[in-house]
Amino acid sequence: MNEVTVVGLLVDVVAFGLMLYLAALGELIAEKAGVLNLGVEGMMAVGGVAAFWSGTEFGSPVIGLIIAGIAGGLLSLIHALVAVVLGGDQVVSGLALTIFGLGLAAFAGKDYVSLPAVPQFGALPLGPLRELRIIGPVVFNQSWLAWFAVVLGLGTWFVLERTSIGLGLRAVGESAATADTAGRSVVRTRVIAVGVGGILAGFAGAYLTLNLAKGWSEGVTAGRGWIAVALVIFGAWRPGRTAVGALLFGGLLALEPRLQTFGVNISPILVSMLPYVLTIGVLIIFSIQSRRRPSVAPAAIGRAYRREER
Repeated sequence: MNEVTVVGLLVDVVAFGLMLYLAALGELIAEKAGVLNLGVEGMMAVGGVAAFWSGTEFGSPVIGLIIAGIAGGLLSLIHALVAVVLGGDQVVSGLALTIFGLGLAAFAGKDYVSLPAVPQFGALPLGPLRELRIIGPVVFNQSWLAWFAVVLGLGTWFVLERTSIGLGLRAVGESAATADTAGRSVVRTRVIAVGVGGILAGFAGAYLTLNLAKGWSEGVTAGRGWIAVALVIFGAWRPGRTAVGALLFGGLLALEPRLQTFGVNISPILVSMLPYVLTIGVLIIFSIQSRRRPSVAPAAIGRAYRREER
């Protein structure tokens, strides 16, 4: 295995990891507010097709990113309406959102299948840092959207842990009735959190279709939204640990098309299953641990709040 091959693998590990991190970060924000959103896969798909469509029409990946964020955010508001405002079942609403989002994306993108990719998100002008051996192309030659994901992660940690906004959001996720009594609007906080989560899922979809897959096709998300949901659990609802998990899962996604080139004689079908087998494993381990020790999940997650039942 030569250095060029290793560097290429590491570049993709970081790229795939940060794509997953964008989606997982949005889900983390929603869950911190007490809302489980299983519609990440659908929001990513809609964001991906919206980015590819608008990027193709306007010739700008930035416009594609903005439109993708708007599309993902608007789709997430359906979940916010059903699960937060109307108090519907969050699991059923999220699953319905995924099915609807995947169908909508397939319909909207049918005329864009196999079209060439629009200009991608370029790398930041970091000068000689990009020329460093191994670390240069792996870290400093990533697209500016990858760096944006890092900044969003740091910003999310700071807001959640060091600001009154984050304190209020976490309070709503731990005890909605207590937060309501203290004057915090539970519905408004949760709707905003779900909307932000949808925007970030849309960004992840844009990153996928414009930079990683370099095109649109039905099923391009390939279950990566579900991985993002599992990453929140893997990271114990912490932005930093979620980032580590995103790189781990990103490594599996990057390794999938390369194993046979490395001389590993294994079925491509089995290789493609690895990220999802690990996802199931994470959920099983978390379930076992939650029986032995107090859960670190937000206490009110998945529970609808109605003021009259307070």
